Amino acid sequence: MIKANGEAQFMALYEALASDIRWKIMRFLAGAEKNVKEIAAELELSPSIVTMHIRKLETAGLVGSRRVRQNGGTHKMCFLKENTIEIELPSASRPAKVIEQAISVGHYTAFEVYPTCGLGTREKEIGVWDDPRYFLDPERVHAAILWFGKGYVEYKIPNFMHVGQTAEAVEISMELASEAPGLRDHWPSDIRFVLNGVSLGTWTSPADFGRAARGKYTPKWWHRNVNQYGLLKTIRIEAAGTFMDGERMSEVSLADIQLDEPFWTLRFAVDEQALNIGGLTLYGAGFGNHDQDIMIRVYLSGD
Repeated sequence: MIKANGEAQFMALYEALASDIRWKIMRFLAGAEKNVKEIAAELELSPSIVTMHIRKLETAGLVGSRRVRQNGGTHKMCFLKENTIEIELPSASRPAKVIEQAISVGHYTAFEVYPTCGLGTREKEIGVWDDPRYFLDPERVHAAILWFGKGYVEYKIPNFMHVGQTAEAVEISMELASEAPGLRDHWPSDIRFVLNGVSLGTWTSPADFGRAARGKYTPKWWHRNVNQYGLLKTIRIEAAGTFMDGERMSEVSLADIQLDEPFWTLRFAVDEQALNIGGLTLYGAGFGNHDQDIMIRVYLSGD
C-alpha cells in the first residue's frame, strides 16, 4: 500500500493519477504483466507515448518493470506494483485510534480442505502436497503460504477493544489468489469471506499468478511452476456496508456483526456450490508480492 500525506515527495503520485491514459494502463496491467508493445496495441497509442506514461507510473511507485528474454529478443515487462493507495488529507483533529493485528496464515483454528492443497514455511515445504492431513502438522503454525482446491480455513482473532470503545470500521487485508494445478493466467475462483458467521461477500480471483514472474518476496528455493504471488485486497466493514478496495461488496454493516464477542472468527472459503471453484492461495510475510500476513485493523470512534 502507498500512503500519501500531501507532502512534496508524493507529488509524483498525484501527477501519475491525473491521467485517463495512465489509469487505463494500470487497469490493463491489473490482470498480468505486459510489455510496452502490448500496452500500446491495447490503447492504440505509439510505443514512445506509452513509454512516457510508464515512466511517470514508475516514478510514482505504481508500476514496476523488468527485462526478460523472449523469442530471441529483450522485452521490458511492466506490472502493477500496488493495489491500494491511502491518501491522508490535512486535518486538525486527533488521529484515529487503531487496533492492529497480524495473523499468520498458518494460525488457522479450523479447516476443511481438498486437493490440490499444501503448505510451506519460508524455509521448507510442510509434509506432502495434496494430503489434507498435513494441515494438522505442528509445523503448520509457521506456514507462510497455504493453498487448497476447495473448502475453507478459519482463524480465531482476539477482540482487544475495551469496554466502552466503539468500532468505526473494521479492515481485513490479505494477499490471495486462485489455486490451479501449476499456474494459470485465467483461472477464476469465487472466494467468500465470512466474519463472525456473517458472509461479507464473494470476490472472484482472476488467476493463479506467476507464469511471467516470481513473487517479489517468494523464497528463491520455492518451485518456479507453482504459486508465486497474489493480489492485495482490503475489505472494510462500516456502518454503510462492506467494501473491497473502495467498491461496495455487500450491504453487511457493523451492526450485523457481533463485535462485542471476546473472540472473532474469520473464514476464507471456496464453496462446493460456487460458480467458479478455482481454489485459494493465501500468502503471508515472506511470500508473494506483499510482505505481510493477514492484517486486521479496528478503527475506533471518539476518544
